[in-house]
Amino acid sequence: MRAIVLGLLALFICGCSTTYPNQSVTGTQFPKASGETLEGEPLTLPDDLNGQPALLLIGYKQDSQFDIDRWLIGLDMTQTRIDVYEVPTIQGLFPRMFSTMINNGMRAGIPKPLWKGVVTVYQDGDKVQSYTGNEDPNNARVVLLDESGTVLYFYDDGFSVEALNKLRAIVAKR
Repeated sequence: MRAIVLGLLALFICGCSTTYPNQSVTGTQFPKASGETLEGEPLTLPDDLNGQPALLLIGYKQDSQFDIDRWLIGLDMTQTRIDVYEVPTIQGLFPRMFSTMINNGMRAGIPKPLWKGVVTVYQDGDKVQSYTGNEDPNNARVVLLDESGTVLYFYDDGFSVEALNKLRAIVAKR
């Protein structure tokens, strides 16, 4: 009986996610997506970024954190000055049902001073994933937004020093 329940649960989880082809979104308007910081504050992207440029490091799976951490280290080591938000973005009903447990797990692994920069997106997760595409979901989506929420730079192929330098060149011009 337990095997049947676990099998149905696995089928439910897999059946609730849709794969979207990856696409370049540079030059387009980032979609409105509601989320919540790990501090518990609601935040709507890009509207609540106060008209400031921002870098979104979007992850679709827990394994995306590896890429996100490399981007964060690279940005810190190169002293790149821009507001950065980690945006775990999960689609489907099942993750929404367990969002409190998922967020508490993230809080356990992220120092409290950084919680305001981690915005979990559940309800609009499908919208964001369809916007960028979610093939190769372990790769972070690096999205540089201008003051109006238009994408100035987009990268979804892991981490590379070349990509970091291209991003930094755009940030330096702003």
